[in-house]
Amino acid sequence: MPPRLFSRDEAESMLPEIAPLLWKARDLKKQHDEAQAKLIAVQNQAKGNGHGIDADLARSRSGVEQTAVAINEIIERISKMGIEVKDVDMGLVDFRSDINGREAYLCWKLGEEHIGWWHDLDTGYAARQPLD
Repeated sequence: MPPRLFSRDEAESMLPEIAPLLWKARDLKKQHDEAQAKLIAVQNQAKGNGHGIDADLARSRSGVEQTAVAINEIIERISKMGIEVKDVDMGLVDFRSDINGREAYLCWKLGEEHIGWWHDLDTGYAARQPLD
């Protein structure tokens, strides 16, 4: 099945639904990164003496796994809408669209009021161009 193509209006109508999901994913990513750092610290401690850290290691692993699952669930939910999540930290998403007769991406990130950018399918955020 070909990917869904969004008009600018259709994509913008999705922003109120996906923005809270992206904020949540971004917060979870911060928690995940912190849990990952804690896990590495506990693993390094285990290499040193290994005494009494089994519970810390299990908690750290659990934190990493839980946040990863939650982030992936959000990404999957957004993807099922036909929207591509490009960067969780930035809250960056792309909507496939027909722009000037060719398939390209409408590009939006958290904090932007409207969709005002686009880029070709084979480029990314750095190559964004204004729509107007």
